[in-house]
Amino acid sequence: MLSTIDLVILIGYLGTMVGFGFWFARKSSSTEEFMAAGRSLPGWAVGLSIFGTFVSSISFLANPGKSFGGNWSPFVFGLSLPIAAFIATKWFVPFYRKSGEVSAYSHLEHRFGVWARLYVGICFLALQIVRIGVIMMLAATPIRLMTGWDMSTIVIVIGILVTVYTILGGIEAVIWTDVVQSVVLTGGALLCIAIIIFDMPEGVGQIFEIAANAEADGKTINKFSLGSFSPAVFVSTPTFWITLLYGLFINLNNFGIEQTTVQRYATAKTDKDATWSVWLGAWLFIPTSAMLFFIGTALYSYSQAVPSFLEEATANIRAFDESIGEEVDDDQVLKNDEMFPAFIAYRVPVGIKGILIAAIFAAAMSSVDSSLNSSSTLILTDYYKRFINPEADERSSMKVLYGSTLVFGLVGTALGLVLMGHDSILDIWWTIAGILSGGMLGLFLLGLISKRVGNPAAIIALLLGMIALAWMAVASVFDSLDKAANDPNASSPFEFMRGFLEAFRAVDTDLNGLLAIVVGTLTIVLSGMLLGLIFKKPLPLEPTNSSKT
Repeated sequence: MLSTIDLVILIGYLGTMVGFGFWFARKSSSTEEFMAAGRSLPGWAVGLSIFGTFVSSISFLANPGKSFGGNWSPFVFGLSLPIAAFIATKWFVPFYRKSGEVSAYSHLEHRFGVWARLYVGICFLALQIVRIGVIMMLAATPIRLMTGWDMSTIVIVIGILVTVYTILGGIEAVIWTDVVQSVVLTGGALLCIAIIIFDMPEGVGQIFEIAANAEADGKTINKFSLGSFSPAVFVSTPTFWITLLYGLFINLNNFGIEQTTVQRYATAKTDKDATWSVWLGAWLFIPTSAMLFFIGTALYSYSQAVPSFLEEATANIRAFDESIGEEVDDDQVLKNDEMFPAFIAYRVPVGIKGILIAAIFAAAMSSVDSSLNSSSTLILTDYYKRFINPEADERSSMKVLYGSTLVFGLVGTALGLVLMGHDSILDIWWTIAGILSGGMLGLFLLGLISKRVGNPAAIIALLLGMIALAWMAVASVFDSLDKAANDPNASSPFEFMRGFLEAFRAVDTDLNGLLAIVVGTLTIVLSGMLLGLIFKKPLPLEPTNSSKT
């Protein structure tokens, strides 16, 4: 349970976030203010908001767990950000700033037709709903461990607070709360590192000594390793280069076609501010990511140097799970992802614990608020004003923004409640989502790179890309599906799959699953350009400035 001091700190933080919403409510009474903050924000604030959105509760909690149980190979993902930021500031930011639009997808209609705008928009909205639910659920799990609160209560509290200040203050409240949340989560990580170092029996050097000579499967490994530098791509374990390439394409997607990021370009006061925001977000993410991975590695060394930590944490978690009637798996009492929360719960002093729990709330809220605001913006610009009421006045438009923000908040919160305890559903969803959304980046790049690719070529290229993505997605989980389908006790859905899997075995690939977005994007771009030579129909590349929606 939280001490009174920790509870006061946490309530004060959450109250401050809602206060931001009320403060900016007076400035977000128009659609321009709600969606673009009057296009008047400084680059450093927008950059901190981009950074805060990148560091969700998923990475804030999962990264320490990854380095605790493995090495620093996933950290390579962040090293691709400077490359992606260079491409974004060279081509993406000028492209969107010239259009003057807050929708990331309106130019796809100018380029390929309304189907492209609808396809990408629907994929984005579906992903955001699930993302909101996943982030809330993942944040609630460790907060429950640290506070003893019911998970459902935690999800509902996060959902209500974020939805309230997002509705009240629009994107300006979102960005300024993200600024505060970025400081809180970064400060929380630094505090945790300092406490671990202080508690190490032989100081900071012991962390590096133990981590550099860790034991795994009878072999000595270096916990700081960035992975193999082999150029091989037909491997199950991602190499340095595979992770770097995967990170590059994911971050190009974030900077190029992600509504949450593109919308922030429109809020910046000048083109220079927009460019600066991208670089600031990228450069802040790398050291923060390093801190989170270092926490996991340091906790590994700490658990080896102070065995009583694992014993205490395991006993407490077992007792807590039994007290609320949950089944306890003796082999999974304390998972890798729970090491960081367990350390906060049982080894962090009073007062600092409240700050660190606030940091976890901050990591969740800074991502959820962005999803809510960008989703409501897309509903207004790409659907309501495009198909339902093109001449909508300010009053009706604001009702749509408020209403859609509320709906997405409620649906995302409800999904967070449903997902609790159903991790397997998430794996299936992300596989499907990867197939559906993988075409977003390819379609955007195809329209940006080639002037001669028209509507027919783009449709065929997208279909080919989705086939490639589906092929990669099934290949990545083929062994698991095959095992389930051939289980004598398999349910009818898995029995139905047997014939399909037998046919798929002939075209199965050992290409690493992380390369799916690379294969899908390149398939769309390259096939689209080739098809453009057949279906010759030059279309304008430059975004029009005829609409500011």
